[in-house]
Formats: sequence, C-alpha cells, structure tokens
Amino acid sequence: MGLGFSLFGTADISGIRDSFILPKNLRDRVGFAVSLGKSLVAGVLDDILDGPTPLYFHHYRQINYFLDRGAMLVASRIQDLGFRAVPIPASQVIDWPKQRAHLSHKKVGEMAGLGWIGRNNLLVTPEFGSRFRLVTVLTDMPLEADDPSQADCGTCRKCIGVCPANAIKERREDFEHIRCFEMLKEFRNKGLVGQYICGLCVKACSGRPLSAGSP
Repeated sequence: MGLGFSLFGTADISGIRDSFILPKNLRDRVGFAVSLGKSLVAGVLDDILDGPTPLYFHHYRQINYFLDRGAMLVASRIQDLGFRAVPIPASQVIDWPKQRAHLSHKKVGEMAGLGWIGRNNLLVTPEFGSRFRLVTVLTDMPLEADDPSQADCGTCRKCIGVCPANAIKERREDFEHIRCFEMLKEFRNKGLVGQYICGLCVKACSGRPLSAGSP
C-alpha cells in the first residue's frame, strides 16, 4: 500500500494457470498471484458523457504505467526474498481476435477476494465499484490466499442503461462481448481515442464507499 496501490489480495492460481498464455515451463513454476489495483480519479470520469474522451484516454494510459511500474517493484521485492516473480502487464493483448491477454486480471482479482464479476463483465468492489484497474504478479512464494468474495451486484443495474452497445444484460453470463468490442472499435475509428476503451459502465459503477473504520 505504501507504493500507492488502492487495494490488493492474494490468490492460489494453481487451478487456472493452464489457461494463461505463458510458456508451460513458466506456468508450472508459479502457483500464487498478487492482485494489485489502483482507483481511477473521479474527476476524469466526470468528463465522460457519451463516449471515451482524450482526457480519459490519457488517464487510462497513466494508470497502466503506474500499475506496471508498481508490479515490477513488487516482483523485485519478492525476488529479493528468494522467490520467483513474474509481473504481468496491466494492458497487453496477446490474441486480438479472441481479445485475450496473458491472463485475466479480473479473474485473479476475483479469486483474491477483491470483489466479484458484475453485470458489466468487470470486477466490482464495494469500495470502488469498477472504477479501478488491475495488474498481477505471479510467484512461487507460498502465500496465504485470500477467500473469494460471496457478494454480487444485488439490485444495482446502473451499468445496463448507460451501455451504448446494449451489451450488458440482467445476468452477467449474458454479457455480449462482440457487441461491446464492436462499439469500442467504433469509438476508435471515430478518432475519439487511440485504444479500444469506453469508460461509460466504469463511470456508472461507483461502488459503496466504506466509512472510516469500517472493516
């Protein structure tokens, strides 16, 4: 937390590591993960009205830079303690047709007890909603894994009404990935931003801030 991260948790990822896009000899040597998150600046999200903006795009890149640098420092610290550590980039797509990265940061975050996968297909936490981004450090350090959250979105449906692609449904399992990606491509083709981002459902999902002293 002293590095400026907003939240973190640990997970036993031995059961899902075969799904990672990493060399097998590397996957087999890491059984745990540290999930690290940084909250977004609310004032920047206020700039988003009906699509991504240059201001949000810049903030998005700066948050990714912060996450990657912080993950490198955490990995270096784990290595100094005598263990293997692999920082996974916060935003690096390996397979564009299938929209896959090295691994799913949100899945690791869910397993690490940070929150739950919401209707918007993003990780949701009580503190920040979906207004944060994640990065992951894989390791063979024997960590005490956190318990996954049992919470869900409940009656909140704020993200459904703001989605310009109508990709968000009542059940999170019905989220329409293709519709979402087509809208991201449209935003990019219009020259609004230089990356496949939107931000509308992120802005809508603000969470329930905890009061001082809350567990």
